[in-house]
Amino acid sequence: MSIAAIVNDIFNIYFWVIIVRIFLTWIPSINWYSQPYRFLALISDIVLEPFRRIIPAMGGLDFSPIVALLFLQILQFAVVRMLYILGV
Repeated sequence: MSIAAIVNDIFNIYFWVIIVRIFLTWIPSINWYSQPYRFLALISDIVLEPFRRIIPAMGGLDFSPIVALLFLQILQFAVVRMLYILGV
């Protein structure tokens, strides 16, 4: 398995972590301070927090995860493509 394939898989896993986080925010009874939700919040907030500072919530809706996912997809394409070109 090449490094490019491993990096691609890591991006895909992270993408799904953020998707799961988005769906779990729709469940009001979740305690984000208990495990495994705390871990999920910690690893997804690494990417989401910078976008939340740039994009304010509008009408109570947080659009920053959508922009973060789009950014991750573009970054994934660029990084994996570069790795494939380099033959890594």
